[in-house]
Amino acid sequence: MGAPDYDQLSPLGVQQSQRLGAYFADNGIRFEAVLTGTLRRHVQTYAGICTGGGIQMDALQWPGLNEFDGAAVIRAIHPEPLPRPSHADPAAYRQHFRLLRDGLTQWMNGVVSPQGMASYDDFRHGVVSALDHIRQQYSGNVLVVSSGGPIATAVGHILGTTPETTIELNLRLRNTAVTECVFSAKRHTLQTFNGLPHLAGADYAGWVTAA
Repeated sequence: MGAPDYDQLSPLGVQQSQRLGAYFADNGIRFEAVLTGTLRRHVQTYAGICTGGGIQMDALQWPGLNEFDGAAVIRAIHPEPLPRPSHADPAAYRQHFRLLRDGLTQWMNGVVSPQGMASYDDFRHGVVSALDHIRQQYSGNVLVVSSGGPIATAVGHILGTTPETTIELNLRLRNTAVTECVFSAKRHTLQTFNGLPHLAGADYAGWVTAA
C-alpha cells in the first residue's frame, strides 16, 4: 500500500491492516474462516489484521484471489517503456491509468493476452471459485483478503456488470476497504462496497489511500 514494490506493504499499509483488525475486535466481529490470495502483500495484510484484532486462525490460501499484473496489461497495448506514474507528474499519471483502462478492457474482452497472464475468463473463474467454495463450506462470517482486481471481479460477477463497469469499480477501491456480501447456498448478494469504517474520524484522515 504505497510501497515501491507492489507485493510489499508499506509501513502505512501495515498500520491500516492492524487498524482493521482492531475494528473487527472492537465490534465483536468474528470469522468462521479466512481466505487469502497467495501474494506476499495478502499474507502481510492478514498478519496485520491478526495483530490488531488478536486473531489466531490460519488462512486458506486461494491462488484465484491473486491480483492481475497491471504492468503486463499495459505492455500488451504499449510495449515501449513508461515512467513510473506519480502524482508529481499529472500527465504521466493520467496516461498510466488511461492505458490501464484500455488494456484491461481489451484483456477482459479477449482482444489481448498479456504476457505471463491467464485469460480473463480463467482469472474470473479463480475468483468465482472462491465465492462458490464459501457458499458450499461455510455459514458464518468469512474474511477474504485479496486485491482490487479480484474484489472488483467478484462484485462485477455478483451484480452482472459489464467489463467497463468492473474496471471502474476496481479503480475506485481504497486500501484495506471493506466490501461486505451476504450469501446463501445459491448466491452472494452485495451489502456494502469500498467502505472504511475502521478509518472513520479525523484521527485517521491521513491514513486513507488508494491502490
